[in-house]
Amino acid sequence: MNIVPDTSAVIDGRVSERVESGIYEGATITVPEAVVGELEWQANEGHDTGWEGIEELQRLVELAETGDISIDYYGERPSAGQKREADEGEIDAIVRDVASDLDATLLTSDVVQAEVSRAKGLDVEYVEPRGRDAEGLEIESFFDETTMSVHLRAGSKPKAKRGDIGDMHYQVIGDEVTTEAEMKEFAHDVKETARASPDGFIELDEPGMTIVQFRSYRIAIARPPFADGFEITAVRPIVKTELDDYEFADELKDRLLERQRGVLISGAPGAGKSTFAQAVAEFLSSHDNAVKTMEKPRDLQVGPDITQYTALGGDMAKTADSLLLVRPDYTIYDEVRKTDDFEVFADMRLAGVGMVGVVHATRAIDALQRLVGRVELGMIPQVVDTVIYIEAGRVETVYDVTTQVKVPEGLTAEDLARPVIQIADFETGKPAYEIYTFNRQVVTVPLDEDGEESETGVSRLARKEVEREIRSIARGHVEVELKGQNEAVVYVEEDDISYVIGKGGGRISDVEERLGLSIDVRTLDEKPGGGGSGSGDSGGETGGARPAQETVVTPEVTSRHVVIDVADSVDIGETVEVRADGDYLFTATVGRGGEIQVSRGSAIADELEDAIDHKKRITVVPA
Repeated sequence: MNIVPDTSAVIDGRVSERVESGIYEGATITVPEAVVGELEWQANEGHDTGWEGIEELQRLVELAETGDISIDYYGERPSAGQKREADEGEIDAIVRDVASDLDATLLTSDVVQAEVSRAKGLDVEYVEPRGRDAEGLEIESFFDETTMSVHLRAGSKPKAKRGDIGDMHYQVIGDEVTTEAEMKEFAHDVKETARASPDGFIELDEPGMTIVQFRSYRIAIARPPFADGFEITAVRPIVKTELDDYEFADELKDRLLERQRGVLISGAPGAGKSTFAQAVAEFLSSHDNAVKTMEKPRDLQVGPDITQYTALGGDMAKTADSLLLVRPDYTIYDEVRKTDDFEVFADMRLAGVGMVGVVHATRAIDALQRLVGRVELGMIPQVVDTVIYIEAGRVETVYDVTTQVKVPEGLTAEDLARPVIQIADFETGKPAYEIYTFNRQVVTVPLDEDGEESETGVSRLARKEVEREIRSIARGHVEVELKGQNEAVVYVEEDDISYVIGKGGGRISDVEERLGLSIDVRTLDEKPGGGGSGSGDSGGETGGARPAQETVVTPEVTSRHVVIDVADSVDIGETVEVRADGDYLFTATVGRGGEIQVSRGSAIADELEDAIDHKKRITVVPA
């Protein structure tokens, strides 16, 4: 008896299994060199299937040494192109040719290979792909009812995150160090169970990283060279909720069913964002809405009526194009992180699809600010009209996002009217923030309970903008006071009065027109309480003293932005002043990642680049 196994039969270990059962006793096993080449290529690429196949060949050699079988190798090694095109049947065709040349029986667990071989008149023995008891995973033994995730690493003790949502603790859960052999057994068990079970699938299989979804478990298997060690991380949701379990449930239901919405569900990692998103998806699906999801990887625990899509060809934009043909009423996008994700989210929302996006953010307003610069400012309320902030598994804040053409809070001049994005508390209706463009800057201004500007809001920004404009003209000391909401008094050196005002008042009139403010220019000696070049506010310095918490920074000029990295010294979301040699340049809010970005070509960027070119000392000071 002459048996020619193909790659699938070798990987599944079906050859040695049949030898050991006595079925192939005394047979000659002829392994095509094409199979060896394909296994070697898979192993070099970091795929476990290659190593599993090589281990099977080694078992066959051991069986041949006992005299149970004889083993031969036959044929030519496949070319590099044939190995790359193995999925298109190139290696299978070589194996069929070997079986035909030797008039042998072809052993396979690939149903397509079996049927093609029979069509060519070959003697075929087909065995079902190796299955196993798919009742569960070996690593499930590490989980209890409070476990959200298990973390295994070769050379370390098992660890887990356990507790309640919002109160998770990372702790050691085993006394024995996990060996690499045990890690390989766990990994093999996970992948084989996923292959054998209709409840599992392999989401990603790249050299060094495999991601498997099995029932409610998402398992990431990392190996060198991608990781510096063998690691397995298994995550599962510890609760499944309904929308009725949350605060504002009735109001949110009415809002979601009224019309298609743009919703951002935000919160810190582990706060329960995805759990809430699942509840929203189930609710929408149960109320006559066609609901789909966009996930990479797919790990939301939703019902059978909701189809879960991943990145098509690794690109969510292609997934979005496909979904626009399907026309869902709502799409759950988990997670929206990168610029491409926000652009896809916006495109689908503007196409009329209801969108619910899951976003990492430490404050509700931060989720909305992540759209700034990625979506045209005036379009933001059309893309997102609702922001929901989740903390410790509960709805902490809900914001209603609208746009109005109005004078921003804190200013009254009619010529300051502009499009303003208003973020209001969903429960009380009171405005909490306003976002708008002020002198070519996009600013986010927090409001107090009475809808008035906060201490560090637009009045301070307006004062600093007036300072910046006058400093670009004056040669000496400058101080600014706001009088009311649309008037400012500027104090300058006596020698600078005529220069700042300009011939016929033309220069100061230009500044007034740009800022929308009436400006009265006076000498420093006229300032109440005493003036002079050594007193008052000079870009934040008093009497020449350096302010506290000043940080020296080195801006980086890219093709599109001037970027200031302050991650090591200033908290995300904090408002700061940027100065050059002590002179005020502008006010900004530190974005996620701890950076301040200024678009090149703007007046602020031009001043900042000029300061950099003149090697001025660039500093950042909390506003």
